[in-house]
Amino acid sequence: MTTVVLKDVHADKTMSIVRELRASGLIQGVDFDFYYQQATYDNDGWQPTAGRQTKFIFYNEKHATMFVLKYSGIK
Repeated sequence: MTTVVLKDVHADKTMSIVRELRASGLIQGVDFDFYYQQATYDNDGWQPTAGRQTKFIFYNEKHATMFVLKYSGIK
């Protein structure tokens, strides 16, 4: 199992990536899973305490490698 984290990626881009993975033949829950975490802010709403990120979990290392090669530089 390999985890790949994409930082500062919006939810719509995350879902676009998930649709591409599914279209390429990968099966969610079998080949990969993902978790989107929205940004959180402190009480005044201006200082982020955690940035948005998406964690992709791949159950086969070859899928993780291809994912990193394709998506590592996106924003």
